[in-house]
Amino acid sequence: MSSNGKNIIWDNRNGYGIVSRSFHWLMVVLFALEFGIAFFHLLGKGSTMDAFLWPMHMQLGLILLLLVMCRALWGALNIVGRPYEVSLAGRLAVLGHLAIYALMFVVPALALLRSYGRGRGFSFLGVELFPQTGIVNDTLTAPGNAFHSLLGWVLLVTVAGHALMALIHHFVMHDDTLRYMTGRKKTGA
Repeated sequence: MSSNGKNIIWDNRNGYGIVSRSFHWLMVVLFALEFGIAFFHLLGKGSTMDAFLWPMHMQLGLILLLLVMCRALWGALNIVGRPYEVSLAGRLAVLGHLAIYALMFVVPALALLRSYGRGRGFSFLGVELFPQTGIVNDTLTAPGNAFHSLLGWVLLVTVAGHALMALIHHFVMHDDTLRYMTGRKKTGA
């Protein structure tokens, strides 16, 4: 409980609680790293730095997949109390958030499916999640080959649009939207 008697853990109509905000900002940082590594791989493929950074891409992807599942569960537990706008803009925001969540799940899931299908195996922080078999299964690799990168860039554009809309709402429309994810109190009520 905060000093004013309100619970700071759970989401409410006036803003997101500390858990939701922590998930959000941690994932912002990790996605910035993930897309930074992807850009570097695109531009510097084969370099020494790429050889160092690129293996982190899959590790970060799995961390983000686990975080999005935890965040979705936390969001479901908070669904009744979350900030929500009943207007058309509010409904569009809900659809945008659902698209982001779907992409945050599908993109790393496709990468894991492709890795498994290539028979390469995958270890997360030294713990083997599935073994290297050397057996290639084209049925499993095809979806990842076709859609992982494409949907990854769609995710980047969608997240950039999300951030841009939050800034427009806050600074152009002056509706204090950013306070929901910063924990600040409403101004000029």
